[in-house]
Amino acid sequence: MDSIEITGIRCYGYTGYLPEERTLGQWFEVDLILWLDLSPAGKTDELEDTFDYREAIATVKEIIKNSQFGLVEKLINAIADAILALEKVEKVQVKLSKLAAPIPDFGGKITLNITRS
Repeated sequence: MDSIEITGIRCYGYTGYLPEERTLGQWFEVDLILWLDLSPAGKTDELEDTFDYREAIATVKEIIKNSQFGLVEKLINAIADAILALEKVEKVQVKLSKLAAPIPDFGGKITLNITRS
């Protein structure tokens, strides 16, 4: 199966367990792998025969900006469900990172990965 990979979708959102995460917000980064059939577009060279990945980017940003979940597990699941609902997408892998988790003495990031079809 063919795929399109989209990396580095950054957006500010208000999902998190701590009240300050839902009030002050934080940066999230999302990478996607979308599985779909790219062969029609490979033959016709027409946009309508492929997936317009701008739609996936806009969908991810809208969900992050407008959602206020308590857990990032809920956020990543909402993103996967929305991407799967887009036309032509058969399977999706979503990688969601909290770039500055509010954990004392921790400078790394927290990343979740899910695959749905």
